[in-house]
Amino acid sequence: MVDVPATFGALLTGAFIATALSGVVTTQALLYVKLYPIDAASTKTIVAVIWTLDTGHTCLVLASIWIYFIQYYGEASKINDIPIPLATTIQLTAILTFIVHCFYARRIHKVSRRDWRITLPIVILAFCRLCSATLCTAEMIHSKTFSAFRANFRWLFTLGLALSCLVDILIAVFLTYTLRSNRRASTSLDHVINSVILYTLETGSLTGAATVVSMIFWLIMPYNLIFMALHFVISKLYANSLLATLNSRRIIQQDHAAHQRGPSGDLPVAFPGYANRGGSKFTPRVEPMETMVEISVEKTVEYDASDVIVDSPLSESRSPMSMRHRIEFEMA
Repeated sequence: MVDVPATFGALLTGAFIATALSGVVTTQALLYVKLYPIDAASTKTIVAVIWTLDTGHTCLVLASIWIYFIQYYGEASKINDIPIPLATTIQLTAILTFIVHCFYARRIHKVSRRDWRITLPIVILAFCRLCSATLCTAEMIHSKTFSAFRANFRWLFTLGLALSCLVDILIAVFLTYTLRSNRRASTSLDHVINSVILYTLETGSLTGAATVVSMIFWLIMPYNLIFMALHFVISKLYANSLLATLNSRRIIQQDHAAHQRGPSGDLPVAFPGYANRGGSKFTPRVEPMETMVEISVEKTVEYDASDVIVDSPLSESRSPMSMRHRIEFEMA
């Protein structure tokens, strides 16, 4: 007897949630286009690929729902079949996840001053996760039914989810470690680094938790499709994680600028020694009201738009943000 709520109902609910999150991904992509029109071409390409994969994934999810609810209408036993669009969603999820993992690995590589001992294990494990998902998709299409796939390749699907969760944990740990190391070395960016660490833990825990829950349902309830409904959502969480990370740069930069100004935005008093009427070798005598000094300060803060923290604060080539000042004096 088919458990309709845990099979058809689970797939339908997962499709609803996945579609809603896909709308969030589109909103994030549009926000990125508006906020960062001068970003590097590589970053724009990543955003375009992520949005395209997410849209394709949503179309495959909806095609699977159409097959189960329309094409197989009234045939409850067909819930055991694996339509090709459903199997392909696993492949697209793996590709999207691999891109997101490589994005964070690149960030760790830059912050850790290009330490391959940290980033190489992440890239290797992420690639193994992609390979396992590819094999899983191929075997699902070949097996044609969930019962046949469970009997022969249950371990393969479990391996893919476990590797994905492991990479999430490594990314969160290594990125937090490298950022904390930079924070100890430089106090000028403590506020920014703390914000990035907190954001890393939040996004990493969300995607990791979704993967773990999907794996738990796959292991303890393999005869229903709750795990598949959760798997629909995983790719959306990864896509939103990457896009939200890119879009949060403006907020973190503004927060850092406000933190640098301090509680008062007033400029400090310029040349207080000139107020001394006694005069000296270092503070010359200047009669009040006879000389007027007009100070025009133009300050431009430039940020590299490719990352929140482009390089380590100890980088020899350039600092994460550059600042230039121009002061003009006009003597009346």
